Amino acid sequence: MQQLVFAVGTMVAGVLGCAAYFWGTSFILDLIFPSKGRSGVEASRNLRITNAIRPWLFLAPALFALTIYLIYPVIMSVWFSLHDRAGQNFVGASNYVWMLNDGEFRQSIFNNFLWLLVVPALATFFGLVIAALTDRIWWGNIAKTLIFMPMAISFVGAAVIWKFIYDYRAEGTEQIGLLNAIVVAFGGDPQAWITLPFWNNFFLMAILVWIQTGFAMVILSAALRGIPEETVEAAVIDGANGWQIFFKIMVPQIWGTIAVVWTTITILVLKVFDIVLAMTNGQWQSQVLANLMFDWMFRGGGDFGRGAAIAVVIMVLVIPIMIWNIRNAAKEMKGH
Repeated sequence: MQQLVFAVGTMVAGVLGCAAYFWGTSFILDLIFPSKGRSGVEASRNLRITNAIRPWLFLAPALFALTIYLIYPVIMSVWFSLHDRAGQNFVGASNYVWMLNDGEFRQSIFNNFLWLLVVPALATFFGLVIAALTDRIWWGNIAKTLIFMPMAISFVGAAVIWKFIYDYRAEGTEQIGLLNAIVVAFGGDPQAWITLPFWNNFFLMAILVWIQTGFAMVILSAALRGIPEETVEAAVIDGANGWQIFFKIMVPQIWGTIAVVWTTITILVLKVFDIVLAMTNGQWQSQVLANLMFDWMFRGGGDFGRGAAIAVVIMVLVIPIMIWNIRNAAKEMKGH
């Protein structure tokens, strides 16, 4: 109960604080550059000045937070990556040389590559298919709600749910894991699924696909509804069947939105951490870059140099995709 009260109090204080800041800065700005009761020329000049300053006053908290929580950590990560485990002695590119020669880092790169191939593709595909199908049935909104619900669950919470699905008990005992219960019901042997090297990556990927399908569905459903009916009607008149209408008429018109959804999920996959930590902790060849960074940074006494070097690699991988995503979204906005 105390935590709930604290959470509600924090939200109320945050909202009131924002309102007080915006009102207070506007009030002070109008006091410094008043326009009421002034001559026409002076009033016009003061209005131009306040209109130029006011947006920056409103942006100031966001810019401050961006500097403290993004720009400063990036600079310090690069700095630490060039120093030893304590962050005191300069070692140059030694931490990056270590990465290239480390087997676990190469395993993490390979696993992240698998995640990049599978998760964005499946989440986007399922989201697109579900968005198209649910628009054709009367209970489509109910189905969308149920599919979107996993988005409200934290990654750790989702991992706990799926641990029960993959749960393993010794052969001959009752299986409480859904997957093993089905396997045993069909005469198979139970398996410790998340301990199977290579294949356990796909069992972990299923969790993120389950979560992100709802996100893809919502965005793509809105895009599908924005397609002009005239193009679909023209295709029907020309004799196109349902598959042709969907893949040759509808999909090309929302390709930009599909690309944005794909790349957004791709950025998330590059940073995936919670699911791996909660399910396997990187064991059984399931390690990924973010979890490896966490291990080096905060475990075994901590090695700030190597942990920061891995963080820089993740950042370098994310930045090009993020830039492309922003540019593509900007093009979409101009198109509309």
